[in-house]
Amino acid sequence: MADLLSTPPLPKQEGAIPRDWRSVSAGELVDQQVLRFVELDTPVESACQMLIDHGLSSLPIRTSPDDESVCGTFDYTDLNAFLLLIMGLYQPEEDELDLSSFEELAKKARAGGSIPVKLVKDLGKKGPFVTVPESAPLSKVVEVLGSGVHRIAVVREGTNRVVGMISQLRLIRFFWEYGRCFPSIEALYPCSLRDLNIGSTEVISINGDKKVLDALEVMNSEGVSSLAVVDNHYNVVGNISTTDVKYLTRSSSIPLLKSTCFHFLSVILTDRGLNDGKDSYPVFHVNPLSSLAHTVAKIVATQAHRMWIVETPSPASTAPPTPTLPHAVPPPPISHSPVFSVSAFSPPGASSLGSIPGISMSGRLTGVVSLTDILHLIAKSAGLAPEDPSEARRQRRRSSSSSMRASFDQGRGSLDLRELREHRGGSFEIRR
Repeated sequence: MADLLSTPPLPKQEGAIPRDWRSVSAGELVDQQVLRFVELDTPVESACQMLIDHGLSSLPIRTSPDDESVCGTFDYTDLNAFLLLIMGLYQPEEDELDLSSFEELAKKARAGGSIPVKLVKDLGKKGPFVTVPESAPLSKVVEVLGSGVHRIAVVREGTNRVVGMISQLRLIRFFWEYGRCFPSIEALYPCSLRDLNIGSTEVISINGDKKVLDALEVMNSEGVSSLAVVDNHYNVVGNISTTDVKYLTRSSSIPLLKSTCFHFLSVILTDRGLNDGKDSYPVFHVNPLSSLAHTVAKIVATQAHRMWIVETPSPASTAPPTPTLPHAVPPPPISHSPVFSVSAFSPPGASSLGSIPGISMSGRLTGVVSLTDILHLIAKSAGLAPEDPSEARRQRRRSSSSSMRASFDQGRGSLDLRELREHRGGSFEIRR
C-alpha cells in the first residue's frame, strides 16, 4: 500500500501506442482548444471577471477584435500588482518610469475610473512572450518551458494567428495523462526526487501570522506565483498563490487584506467546500523520497505550480504557543462584483491554528520542486539544452521594466488629469 501511495499508477490509455514524445507537434496539444481573448482597451474589471468565470490563469491580448495576432497576456500576477498599486504598496523599479504615471493610474482606479488592460498587462513580472508554429515539435516547446517561460502561444503556420496557448501546467498534465504512450517519460515517474536530484533548497515562504498584504507584496517583488505558508517551526500549513487574488476583488472582501495568512487559508478552504463541493484538504507538499509520479499526480490534482518539499513535522511538545487564527467565514461571491472598490476594515474573530484541516500531515519546509524543474528534467533527459531557469527569473524582472515603460507610453492619453482633479472623493491609502 505504501508503494502504491508513493508511486500512483499512470492514467489508463486504452490502445495507447508508444511513440517518441519529441515527435508530437504543438498543434496536437491545442487541437480544438477554445481561446478567450481580451483587447487592449478591455476594462480590467471585465478581464478579471473573465479569468474568474472561466477558471483561466491568463488571457491572451489582441489590439482589437479583428486582429488575429496577440501582443501579450493578462493574468493574476498583473491583477496582484494592480491591487498593490491601488493600495499604494506597489514599488516600481528605479529605472521603470516616473512615479507620477503610477500615481495617476492609482488615483483614477481609486476614483472608480475604468482602467484598460493595456495599462496593467505588464505590471506583473513576466518572461518574454514566445510563439511557435503549429508544426513545431514538442521538443521545442519543452525546451522553452523547461527554461522557465510559463506559457507560449501557438500560431497558424505562416501567419500570426494565435490558435492556442500551452502553459507549463497544461504540458505537465499532458505528460501525466499520456505517460504510458511515452516510455522515456514513464521511466522517470518511479524515481524519487532525491534520486533525480530535482528541486531547490532556495524557498520563498511566509509565516502564517503575517498579513495577506505581506504575501501579495512578496509574490510581486520576487516574481513568484505562490508562497508556502509556514508556522513558527517552519512546518508547511498551506499555500497562497496569485490566483487567490480573486477573493480580494470586491469591497466587502478588502478586510481580508489585513487579516493573517492563516485566516485567508481558512477562507479559501471554506469557499472550496461551499462552491466546489470539495471538503478534502489540498496537499501541496511532498518529501525527498516521494516519486516523481507522486509529485506530478499532486500537481495535476491541485493545479499548483509547485510542491513544497518537507521533512517530518516538528514535535508538538516543543512547539511554542500557536498564533491565533480568525474564524473561517464564507467569502463573498466573487462573480459579478465591483473590482477594487475600497471599504473600511473591521478585524475578524479568532480561533486556534489547529482548526485548519490537514495541518498535522505536513512537515518542516526544506525545499521546493516547480513545474519548471520537472520540465527542465524532462528536457535534459531527452538530450535537449534548456536554459538555466534562474536566468529566466532574472529576465522576468528586467523585461518588466521595459514593458511597463511601453505600456504607459501607449496608454498615457487615457489618463485624464482633469478628470482626476474633478473627482471630489478623498484619496485612500492603507498604511501598515
